[in-house]
Order: sequence, then structure tokens, then C-alpha cells
Amino acid sequence: MEIRVDRQRCIGAGMCVLTASAVFDQDDDGLVVLLDAAPERRADVREAAQMCPSGAITVD
Repeated sequence: MEIRVDRQRCIGAGMCVLTASAVFDQDDDGLVVLLDAAPERRADVREAAQMCPSGAITVD
């Protein structure tokens, strides 16, 4: 599983953190930060990517 976050595209809605707080966080500007891409969190990561209103998270 490859997770990519596009911080230029991120609008700071925080849905990723609400959905998968073990995987994503937000910096001081509110932009997404990837913390841990462990394979056992795959379902949470996919849900967070779907919930992202700006499409800043992609999963392959």
C-alpha cells in the first residue's frame, strides 16, 4: 500500500485525522501530515482518502 498526501491540495478540513488519527495528523497550518502507513491500518486509510473533501490523499 502506497499512501500519498498532497499538502498543496489539502484544505485543512481534518476528516483524515477524525477518520484515521493513528495514520494522519495536521501541522500548525492545519495541513495533513502522514504519521504511520502500517499495513494493518489499510481500511482506515482508504476511508480517510474517501472522506477527504479536497482529494489530497491517494492510496495505491
